[in-house]
Amino acid sequence: MRSACKLQTFTVAQVTVHTMPRLTPRLLFAVVLGALAAACGRSETPGPPVATPSVTFARPRVPLGSPIEVTYKFQVAANAPAFDQDYRVFVHFLDADDERLWTDDHDPSVPTSQWKPGQVIEYTRTMFVPVISYIGDAQVRLGLYSPRDQRRLPLGGTDAGQLSYKVATLALLPHSENVFLLFKDGWHNSEVAGDNSAVEWQWSKKIATLSFRNPKKDVTFYLQADNPAAYAEPQTVTINVNGAKVDTIAVTPRQEFLHRTTVTAAQLGTGDMVDITLDVDKTWVPALVPGSNSRDPRELGLRVFHAFVEPRS
Repeated sequence: MRSACKLQTFTVAQVTVHTMPRLTPRLLFAVVLGALAAACGRSETPGPPVATPSVTFARPRVPLGSPIEVTYKFQVAANAPAFDQDYRVFVHFLDADDERLWTDDHDPSVPTSQWKPGQVIEYTRTMFVPVISYIGDAQVRLGLYSPRDQRRLPLGGTDAGQLSYKVATLALLPHSENVFLLFKDGWHNSEVAGDNSAVEWQWSKKIATLSFRNPKKDVTFYLQADNPAAYAEPQTVTINVNGAKVDTIAVTPRQEFLHRTTVTAAQLGTGDMVDITLDVDKTWVPALVPGSNSRDPRELGLRVFHAFVEPRS
């Protein structure tokens, strides 16, 4: 396991150079820095890899804002020791200058405390690529870390530093290549999480309409949403396309979901524009809920993180 480098304090008396009778201030500073670097270089060997990770994408190129299927795979080492706790997977997407663009940190499908030597852990997640000001290749770095003390585990593969491993590349295309979705009627203003500016949502009212230009082919409609209120009840959301019902969603309170609805070209119709309507059977006004201590006067239906229309090949 890797240990953190501890900063040591050096006094002038601790730095001696026998071959020189006198040190200038600049040279003395350089010697001190060299001593610090040498101290930091003496770190523990990480140890043998506990698993070898890999990451694959459903397609190698994706427009910003699009959903994409990501498959994570861990080949547990044949001699891997028992994991002392459940580690999380950190996944960092970096630009060409190694600056972080976004993350997909998560718990693996099987907790690491249950991993066995020689076992293969494989699972697929749907990730929405954020809309950012970067076009080009995103480098993917992955590792396992402890939520308790941030300690990282050694893995097989190319270590990019600090036990963060190079696993894949994803080409990012302009957001303009997507079907533009207009939040039309029945929506409240966008909100952003206070602790993470990358998390954004819009609350719907009882009936909320999305509109887009008709691609004249089958599409998949993605809806990622939840109902986080402590006093929320189970809800049913009816999805209508141009006024006709095409799907329903059962919403469990305080449980985020990602739902996919296939809409055929015939259901989209022949018009230039298409309306998708979300009809929530139960809404509430926080200010009117007894004991809520809220002054929010809005009618709230569903908290929507992502709504996306993807033409089918």
